[in-house]
Amino acid sequence: MDTVNGYVEHIIFQNNENGYSVFNLVADGEEITCVGMCKGLTQGESIAAQGEYVEHPVYGKQFKITGYNIVEPKDSAGMERYLGSGAVKGIGASLAARIVKKFGEDTFRIMEEEPERLAEVKGISERMAREIAVQMEEKKDLREAFVYLGKYGISNALAVKIYNTYGMELYGIMKENPYRLAEDISGVGFKMADEIAARIGIHTDSDFRIRSGILYTLLGAVGEGHCYLPMNILIDRAHILLGVSEEYIRPQLDNMLMDKKLVVKNECVFASSYYYAELNCAGMLHRLNISMGDEYLPAEEEAIRRRLEAQAKDLQMELDELQLQAVLQCIQNGLFILSGGPGTGKTTTINMIIRYFEAEGLDIYLAAPTGRAAKRMTEATGFEARTIHRLLELNSGLSGEDARKVRFERNEDNPLEADVIIIDEMSMVDIQIFQALLRAVTPGSRLILVGDVDQLPSVGPGQVLRDVMNSRCFPTVVLHKIFRQAGESDIIVNAHRINQGEQISLDNKSRDFFLLERNDVNVIYKHMIQLIQDKLPGYVGATPFDIQVLTPMRKGSLGCEVLNGILQKYLNPPDSSKREYVSGTSVYREGDKVMQIKNNYQLEWEIVSRYGIPVDKGVGIFNGDMGRIIEINQTGSCLVVEYDEQRRVTYPFSMLEELELSYAVTIHKAQGSEYPAVIMPLLGGPRMLFNRNLLYTGITRARGCVTILGSSDTVRDMIDNVSENKRYTALAQRISEFWENGRGSEEEDPCKRKSE
Repeated sequence: MDTVNGYVEHIIFQNNENGYSVFNLVADGEEITCVGMCKGLTQGESIAAQGEYVEHPVYGKQFKITGYNIVEPKDSAGMERYLGSGAVKGIGASLAARIVKKFGEDTFRIMEEEPERLAEVKGISERMAREIAVQMEEKKDLREAFVYLGKYGISNALAVKIYNTYGMELYGIMKENPYRLAEDISGVGFKMADEIAARIGIHTDSDFRIRSGILYTLLGAVGEGHCYLPMNILIDRAHILLGVSEEYIRPQLDNMLMDKKLVVKNECVFASSYYYAELNCAGMLHRLNISMGDEYLPAEEEAIRRRLEAQAKDLQMELDELQLQAVLQCIQNGLFILSGGPGTGKTTTINMIIRYFEAEGLDIYLAAPTGRAAKRMTEATGFEARTIHRLLELNSGLSGEDARKVRFERNEDNPLEADVIIIDEMSMVDIQIFQALLRAVTPGSRLILVGDVDQLPSVGPGQVLRDVMNSRCFPTVVLHKIFRQAGESDIIVNAHRINQGEQISLDNKSRDFFLLERNDVNVIYKHMIQLIQDKLPGYVGATPFDIQVLTPMRKGSLGCEVLNGILQKYLNPPDSSKREYVSGTSVYREGDKVMQIKNNYQLEWEIVSRYGIPVDKGVGIFNGDMGRIIEINQTGSCLVVEYDEQRRVTYPFSMLEELELSYAVTIHKAQGSEYPAVIMPLLGGPRMLFNRNLLYTGITRARGCVTILGSSDTVRDMIDNVSENKRYTALAQRISEFWENGRGSEEEDPCKRKSE
């Protein structure tokens, strides 16, 4: 590691949020371009910077800063240069010269210890002297915080977050309970806080440490899709994490119960927010589950049936008895669930429901969890569908990075003004989004939930659709009959066979379902590229970028991390006309397919006209959203990604950890999407991952063609493997409890229940 000493001559770019800076440093008469996290750095300041020299592919040699210290100028020239740079508001070059001429090398001491004496300088009033003193103190506080936090190995980027969050209280917090960082600061987890605490000298059996570890264990389980953990599993995991015995852990569970951080029910331990999320959803579902009037006597129901049959004939739709029952249930009930696999007529049924209610003059809203799913819904119905986030009018409107502060404008106080709300792809909806949706639906509106319960569960916590159906408390129709016959689509037929545990034909006599037996990874790479570049585009009438590689894994030779590097090299190779940017081990290039990998409720997007004029804007880009890099701006240190619906988002280079290449994505991340052709490399992997559920979900993402590259034995083993990663959720139980206790409507309004 190198150290350079000099003064900041010019700041080229500085991100006020996280402090990422690009600036010129003059050291020993040489001008050096520096990059790094330097919050609060101003022109004219003298610094000692630690880091290393790197070679940027476009800008050449740079000094990448890992840490720095402010060094106060020792001579009058340095002091004058600093004050005249604009670092202190109100002091320009001429005034700086007068101040230094008056006080000489004692200037900084006067400004910090006797600031009232600044009024002795012509042009400085007593009020201005006080304002200058405040600025100097603020800068001094920030510098001292950097030095203090740096002693514990805390980077400048994290130091900025800590200082912005706690201010001068950070010293007491760091000494007493550094584990608060994990609760209060985005990007700080228990392990990072634990490392800091160890450097500070916090004991391993500290109450604060054990409580934070318990909460970290529960929230880690949430990341796996769970809403709770059984007591014994929680204690085992916490014991392994903390390295302390059960006798230290159990008392802290009791303390956290008293502090309402946890809820324990039947030996199931919830983080409070997830217990109340499931409880609230159960109560609100029962409030919506009302009969829509007593007018549906047998005669009236028969009249509606004849009317539906006539409408279906006019629209050239074919409805079987089960589909007719589904439409009737929607008409007669406030809450209805429609499920079924591909090709079973869900779309036809939805269209019939829409046409009936449209003829009744009712307001209808359609929504789905992702932009791609909403687009598919729009194309299938002819009615505009939105993402659930847009339907609920997401509006973070907050500074900082804490996504937990997200809010929706539509809620119990400002409900959706619709008579009928249809939500598609419900298998993708997690418990938090479901709670937000239910808060915005009033009794009297019809809520229709549509999805395939056999798809993989949501990326987020919960298994909402499965739990709601398993409760058996609400009107539900499951469609089974396949309307698209084998001659039309072997994808559909094979999907149903796989779902029923039946082996499928892999003889390649199909027109849209193929298996190419390949047992060498390098051969799979070669044929994958040939398929994308040459074979499939013409076959399915799409571009190479429309064809999607889906893999079960992130890691390994056939995981998406390795595949993305290989596919980028061939599908979007380096070119002098394409700008690129290197971030860590990733290269981002104009034209690349990319995916957002975390929910960002504050990221702004806009839709622009062909003339570059913004015509719409909003906030929120979400985990799994896919787009293309359309511009890389080295001068502005940012790149622009265009997502579905032509939403454009500008990412500062400092935020690129939220993006990854998406030439290949995991099957889980592809939920709700549909592609002209899908390629699945399957050579074997962990049994808990390579199961029937995952294979079924992967092949149903294809509209025109599925090609499996790999082993037929692996495919057969996956069909036989019914194991799934169990999710610990309790929504079905909470629904049943409301049903048994008759508490679903008047006794308690779950919207008013605490949900911290």
